[in-house]
Amino acid sequence: MSREIVKENVELAVADGTRMAAYVARPEQGGPHPGLLVFQEAFGVNHHIRNVSDRFASEGYVVIAPELFHRTAPAGFEGSYTDFPAVMPHTKAVTAETAELDLRSAYEWLGSNAQVRSNEISCVGFCMGGRVSFIANSLVALHAAVSFYGGGIAPGLLDRVPRLQAPSLFIWGGLDKHITPDHRRAVTEALTAQKKTYVNVEFSSADHGFFCDERAAYEPRSARQAWVLTLEFLRS
Repeated sequence: MSREIVKENVELAVADGTRMAAYVARPEQGGPHPGLLVFQEAFGVNHHIRNVSDRFASEGYVVIAPELFHRTAPAGFEGSYTDFPAVMPHTKAVTAETAELDLRSAYEWLGSNAQVRSNEISCVGFCMGGRVSFIANSLVALHAAVSFYGGGIAPGLLDRVPRLQAPSLFIWGGLDKHITPDHRRAVTEALTAQKKTYVNVEFSSADHGFFCDERAAYEPRSARQAWVLTLEFLRS
């Protein structure tokens, strides 16, 4: 059931002394609701990420999408989908260490919000944010963690697998040249070896970024199916 939602911008204090803007969307009524961290692609907390946050809010989540580029870009930064080199300096500045600080700040904002069920906070991330979603699952207590085509999980983050706390959903594009089949396989093999609970889904006709309806890679059928799967995974 779709709900009326409220949208707002907040500013969070981060443990390294920086300030981080974040986009918040939540149901207008009822509660407390489950909480959801939404982690951006390489192009900022842009129209697409805000729209995805709104969609989750209309499904009953209190959503926060932190601006992970806050150390290197102005608040509200939005990169161009056709100019990846321009966003590379910002993506390179998002290290595992800075991501941990930022996601913890957003997680604590949700956990202290009276409208949020603090024992039911999940995360969803896209591309760079898929990597951050994986980091979050190794750091804070989550209900579920979803990574859409998370680059750099393998091999760089596999040492975190023993620390994963929540069930994971991995969504990949079969045509993705950025994340190789070997890297995708390494992720699932590492989770299997550690007896972690996960679901692994590859959409054979989809490329990297296929969920974003504002990118050339958008693949509508795969995106619709991935949305339904994500909602069901978060609920169960």
